[in-house]
Amino acid sequence: MDPTSTFDATDSCLSHLECYACGEVSDVDGTTGPCPACGGILDPQYDLDAFDVSPETWARRGGSMWKYRELLPVQEASAVVSMGEGVTPLIECPRLAATLNRDSDRDSERDSDRDAALGRLFLKDEGQNPTNTFKDRGLSAAISCANERGVTEVALPSAGNAGQSASAYAARAGMDCHVFLNHQAGDVKKDLVEAHGAHLHLSEGKIDRAGAAFAEAREANGWDTVATFQTPYRHDGKKTMGFELYEAFGWSTPDHVVYPTGGGVGLIGIWKAYQQLHRAGWIDDDPPALHVAQSTGTAPVVEAIEAGATEHTPWEDPETVARGVEIPDPGASPWILEAVAETDGTGVAVDDGEAIDAALSVASRDGVEMCVTAAVALAGAMRLAREGAFGPEEDVVVVNTGAGCKTAGRLGAAARERLAQGSSDERPGGSAQ
Repeated sequence: MDPTSTFDATDSCLSHLECYACGEVSDVDGTTGPCPACGGILDPQYDLDAFDVSPETWARRGGSMWKYRELLPVQEASAVVSMGEGVTPLIECPRLAATLNRDSDRDSERDSDRDAALGRLFLKDEGQNPTNTFKDRGLSAAISCANERGVTEVALPSAGNAGQSASAYAARAGMDCHVFLNHQAGDVKKDLVEAHGAHLHLSEGKIDRAGAAFAEAREANGWDTVATFQTPYRHDGKKTMGFELYEAFGWSTPDHVVYPTGGGVGLIGIWKAYQQLHRAGWIDDDPPALHVAQSTGTAPVVEAIEAGATEHTPWEDPETVARGVEIPDPGASPWILEAVAETDGTGVAVDDGEAIDAALSVASRDGVEMCVTAAVALAGAMRLAREGAFGPEEDVVVVNTGAGCKTAGRLGAAARERLAQGSSDERPGGSAQ
């Protein structure tokens, strides 16, 4: 099937928007977000009594994440802006899993009760989206909803990937797009924002400075926002990762999902997908344990999990090469922490070196390319496995939010350094038996 093929109707069961913070209900046609009552996050709600679709129908469809259109927020099929995003593969990584279990066997010599570190290890490879990250799911939904309302100009602040994605989808929709980045964003992202014809606005400092510049310019110009959690629709698009994941497991759930967490949009989406399918009667299993992975240089959510808090404390002086998780003040932390608590998940923070090592390990053993931000989750999963957090027969899914090409220079430099040092265990072709 042509991934950009159209369909006659979405049959969306969207009913209204509800504020996560205060519960205020808003009409879909009259509100774009945030909540008009308290400024909180608006969440699309669906009439599941009208959800008259079978799993077999969804399974037969292909082409893009819009195969799940009944539980997506666009009501006019002609408004959908798609480039074949979604339907990304779930890739098993047996060689890396064998390495972790081999390490566990070594530890068992000191601890006779220690079992294998985990059962099967999978990567949900979002790097195979049109602009090579999971951001395409959220921006396809947000730009489509803006398109449905006749919007002609959108804007957002970004660490890089969301800006690149927004500029691509806005170009496809024929919209003007303003992207606010800081100077340290990767050259690939900055170059491709401009290649798509968007207006690139650069700020000094960290992402909070880009966010402040965006807020000021948006107020002055009246642009429509497609920023995280300012639009109600980006996290709703991200929930299609969860739909695909549960479909791949036969409308069941894996035991664990480890997610690289900055703003936490995708983790919330995966949690929301479970809740909707469980209420619809498609899934009887308990939810997967949702684990937050962050960098030791910016770990406000992990810190909150470890403290048993229901909200984070903003992180001072964020610093990590994993720019996608360098979010010092994630506004949705109560929602993230709720998802972790409700699923018996946990949090883990890893340093930059661990993330780079993890990316090289899976590339050299199982061939999958990960950017450094995504590898924070893999490094976190590897740490949790070695600490005995997973059962010996449990399935663990790591969400690979972006392709290795996003940070190819850094990964290449690290690989060459390893080769120069003669590290036979980790270099490409190193033994994983």
